[in-house]
Amino acid sequence: MALVLGGSVIGSVGSVFLKAGAMAVRGHWTSILKNWKLALGVVTYLLSSVLFVKGMSHGELSVLFPMVSLSYICSLIWSRFLFQESITKSKLYGVGMILVGIVCLGLGSA
Repeated sequence: MALVLGGSVIGSVGSVFLKAGAMAVRGHWTSILKNWKLALGVVTYLLSSVLFVKGMSHGELSVLFPMVSLSYICSLIWSRFLFQESITKSKLYGVGMILVGIVCLGLGSA
């Protein structure tokens, strides 16, 4: 579980670098190739995938894979603090539903 949870957090960090890199892309496609933030985002996603694979080999897919959705919660928090995006009631409701779903799936494995 710890590997999947760590992969979720690292994946959300990867999304931050992809967003920051995307904001720096200007016109020509070569700006994508020279963008270190995009490259770091891709590498971070790759690392999170390695952790997911390792974590999935030791548990139930039906319990562990929904934990990946925790990255959405982390991304919501990062977007607020790093990009000043708003957190609306709808977003909070969605986060609550994600958490309830994860808890229900966890209880189902007991």
